[in-house]
Amino acid sequence: MSQQTQRRSTSQGRRVVVVGAGMAGVQTAVALREQGFRGTITLVGAEPHRPYDRPPLSKSVLLGKAEGSAFEVDFEALGIALDLGREALGVRPAEHELDTAAGPVPYDVLVLATGAEPIRLPGTEGVPGVHLLRTLDDAQRLRPVLVRQHDIVVVGAGWIGAEFATAAREAGCAVTVVEAADRPLAGALPAEVAAPMTAWYADSGAELRTHARVASVEPGAVVLADGSRLPAGAVVVGIGARPATGWLAGSGIELGADREVVADAYLRASVPDVYAVGDCASFPSARYGERLLVHHWDNAIQGPRTVAANIIGDTPTGYDPVPYFWSEQFGRFVQYVGHHPAADTLLWRGDPLGPAWTVCWLRAGRLVALLAVGRPRDLAQGRRLIEAGTPMAPELLADPARPLKEALA
Repeated sequence: MSQQTQRRSTSQGRRVVVVGAGMAGVQTAVALREQGFRGTITLVGAEPHRPYDRPPLSKSVLLGKAEGSAFEVDFEALGIALDLGREALGVRPAEHELDTAAGPVPYDVLVLATGAEPIRLPGTEGVPGVHLLRTLDDAQRLRPVLVRQHDIVVVGAGWIGAEFATAAREAGCAVTVVEAADRPLAGALPAEVAAPMTAWYADSGAELRTHARVASVEPGAVVLADGSRLPAGAVVVGIGARPATGWLAGSGIELGADREVVADAYLRASVPDVYAVGDCASFPSARYGERLLVHHWDNAIQGPRTVAANIIGDTPTGYDPVPYFWSEQFGRFVQYVGHHPAADTLLWRGDPLGPAWTVCWLRAGRLVALLAVGRPRDLAQGRRLIEAGTPMAPELLADPARPLKEALA
């Protein structure tokens, strides 16, 4: 009997340590209990706050409609020990120990769920009035900025930039969004799909400047590469995020090109008894034929169930989801499902200048991804069609009056 199987057969005495108290970490701990794990579970988090959900930070928490977004989980009743305000510093796999600022933590199984951290704008360290929006503390620092209705410059027209600009306009702030690329969401969507979204900014009263590179940020102003100076009572940086894995250097755990933990199809890291889940890990997708790094909430919900099953069970369970995320921006509900880069066909359902429309991506006649603006039924039906790999009839799919489920080949 292998050492790993022996540990499984005596699960009551096994120690699982989960590093990261965000959605992926919390859901892993909860899933372990739901699936019958009887050993000890310790959830280690760098922040002192009770574990909380992040999406409300750019919405209700930021606007003062909620004080926080703590998970409604009874950790004590589930027998999950919270070890908060404890920063992870490293892992020693041979010793089965997690190193933290408060000393080592022994484990039988370690789950890496440290998420992602925002990319900082070079040259802004120590400049007053420059903000990120990733944590509860970030949102609480930004809330009075919106109350005082400062002129705000948002750097980056990605998902977080659009969501923050939406909240700032709702609060009555003057908002200018500067984007180095030629369009919003340049890193996420093709030009023809992102183009209609440009008008959303002006419709909301925000100014969007594309081809606008930031040369420097000064107290009270943002200076662009063309010499323009934008008044800025506050600057919010939303130029992307990267896996929060710098603390794993020297551990022997394999990291990928984007600094993510390279997990296998069962979400196992490259060293024994270590798993990785959520924003900090990539995984191979047989469905899409490539390794995926998914920085979205749904991935942090689905992955933990697989991790828990593989910690407890004797037969490994593979992980190959259809990625999904959503965004609320400028009065529109935007949903995306799938993965479109390898698609060979793009189809529109509806007028992109209207309030509701959908884009479908196909590969070899099968739906592989879908973006729905104000059409949640398209999203729900499309997700099932992607999961099933159902052949579609393009001429029927392009008819917005026809339900997606009826556009079959």
